[in-house]
Amino acid sequence: MNGKQIILSGAISFILLLCGCREEYEILYSTSIETKVTEENTGNLKGFYLLNEGNMGSNRATLDYFDFSTGKYKRNIYAEANPTVVKELGDVGNDIGIYGSKLYAVINVSNYIEVMDAKTAKHVGEIKIPNVRYIKFHNGKAYASSYVAPVKFDQNARMGYVAEIDTASLEVLRTVNVGYQPEELAIVNNKIYVANSGGYMFPNYDRTVSVIDLETFKEEKKIDVAINLHRLRATKYNELIVSSRGDYYNNPSKLFFIDLETEKVTGSLNMAVSNLDILGDSAYVYAVEWSHNTQRNTITYGIFNIRTKEVVSRNFIKDGTDKDIVIPYGVKVNPVNKDIYVTDAIDYVTPGTLFCYNKFGKLKWKVDTGDIPGHFAFLYAQDN
Repeated sequence: MNGKQIILSGAISFILLLCGCREEYEILYSTSIETKVTEENTGNLKGFYLLNEGNMGSNRATLDYFDFSTGKYKRNIYAEANPTVVKELGDVGNDIGIYGSKLYAVINVSNYIEVMDAKTAKHVGEIKIPNVRYIKFHNGKAYASSYVAPVKFDQNARMGYVAEIDTASLEVLRTVNVGYQPEELAIVNNKIYVANSGGYMFPNYDRTVSVIDLETFKEEKKIDVAINLHRLRATKYNELIVSSRGDYYNNPSKLFFIDLETEKVTGSLNMAVSNLDILGDSAYVYAVEWSHNTQRNTITYGIFNIRTKEVVSRNFIKDGTDKDIVIPYGVKVNPVNKDIYVTDAIDYVTPGTLFCYNKFGKLKWKVDTGDIPGHFAFLYAQDN
């Protein structure tokens, strides 16, 4: 997979070639790997799930699990927990989250959200949503962004929507139209904020964040930010952090800050972002930024302070092993011991790698994962 395909993984690229009809695929049974981790201080954290996307069209989304108490990393647990589920998880795992006793895996191209028992990963139900992207939870409801439109470039694609889902019945209760090809969302102050990308409409990207009133479930307004938005996170400082992927030519990726009191952009940071995770005041960032001008990727890692909006570090990996990571694809920080987990998609068609670094940026262990590892969900003791 070349760089052009990489940058359009969230906003599509070679999709038409890969979205052919599904075939029957061999079931891969789970395997356990010892990480030799001992004496972990993890509080009430039991472990974490890692959702592997699988290359689009390959029907190879899989679920892995790491157990803090044993140090064992178990690959492809869904197939073993659910041997009667045809074609297993499906096509492209795009997001994952735990709410209450349930684990939710967003399966993008298969057009549904798989719902499992959070403790056992056994199938509980499913929620049908076309081209579903990301999920968040609030007051007994789940909220999912949806492109709605089929997976293809289309200047006339319809607007996307956000769906409200009852987490007890797993029924879609309401939908509300937002911008084009909506991505991540955040729920703050009884409102939903959604980053609209317009990724199917290159070069005419969307550039807005939709604001939805939770009570009426209507879009109140759109905040103009920048083209091709993707990541969106709320902070404890009553702000939103929003990433722009740029246009891969002369408009680079960067970060923007939105004040939630005024609902206006108040500043920006010249820092490329593919993904980030926030712990305390620190946002851990990596970027894989493709340039059509140079025909190559620029890969960076860093930390910025969400309060001061200053770059604290230009690389949180301190032992030089970032050179062993081919294509970083996911990042998550352990809230207890501050370990940093970074995934590597490598070539997008073979098993990836999960790297675990301690809080000082030194490699502790690494394991093989499924194909295109990217999305984490921590399991706490009270979640089961």
